[in-house]
Amino acid sequence: MDFTQLAQARHSANNFDPDMHITERQLKVIFDTVKLAPSAFNLQPATFQVVMNDQQKKDALQRASGGQYKVGAASAVVVVTTNTEAYKETARLNAGAVMLGIMSEQELDDMVATTAHYYEDQGQAFQQFDAVRNASLFAMQFMLAAKNEGWDTCPVSYDDAIVRETLQLAPTEQVVFMLVLGKEKTTHPRMRGYRKPFSEMVKIY
Repeated sequence: MDFTQLAQARHSANNFDPDMHITERQLKVIFDTVKLAPSAFNLQPATFQVVMNDQQKKDALQRASGGQYKVGAASAVVVVTTNTEAYKETARLNAGAVMLGIMSEQELDDMVATTAHYYEDQGQAFQQFDAVRNASLFAMQFMLAAKNEGWDTCPVSYDDAIVRETLQLAPTEQVVFMLVLGKEKTTHPRMRGYRKPFSEMVKIY
């Protein structure tokens, strides 16, 4: 579908068909689009923890959501995390460009130094904020990419401590979103909520 149709079709689903299952191959198609999302310095701080085969982990994430039915009924629970120290990956992420001759070793060294100064000079609070901001772009891209492949999604609230314990996250990994993915039952589709009009949403100066 074209982008306007895609944006209109995507909405937060609430009533998933528990008999629908997604495969790793289908997920890969979605993530081949998700990985194209932008991020500052191309650091790509987002990681997607997809729980679909481990029922024990899925049950724990349902508890983390306060017992929401849609978490248990969904085909997968997707936890979006972000690396608050992603800037330390600059050399590794750009090593391929050096190998291909697109970037020199000196240019890479300069990039590593520039990126480190940018984040370290602004402190831990900024590192955390920027990592969340960039991972949020990947989360939105995921919801659109999933809908483009015929899957429905919905962000859900969560208990951070339970999610962290369930997924055994490192201290530098922060949870940004918990999403559910599946096929919405067509018999009881969720209606889209009220949207502000242009005049209320946009300010032009």
